[in-house]
Amino acid sequence: MIRVKVEKEHGYYKKISILGHAMYDDIGKDIVCSAVSSIVITTVNGILTIDKGTITYLASSRGLTIKVLNNDRITQLLLKNMIKMLKELELKYKENIEVK
Repeated sequence: MIRVKVEKEHGYYKKISILGHAMYDDIGKDIVCSAVSSIVITTVNGILTIDKGTITYLASSRGLTIKVLNNDRITQLLLKNMIKMLKELELKYKENIEVK
């Protein structure tokens, strides 16, 4: 299961961790993992295109962790959209992704 942990401080996103594998299908054929990867990578790339200093991220074989350095409006809106899309995915694939 993919576990998404969202940490907020004073109403702002501060840290988001995406860990695990969906186990929907074999690696390379897993549509849930593919969807999560697309959502998260598109969001991170979009934020970094606008302002490289607003977030940092660490990718590993276990997953991805995003740390928010600045609470600017655009970054927060893009992260909010990302979380909303992941929650929509969770509604359809409850056995494969969990957003907290």
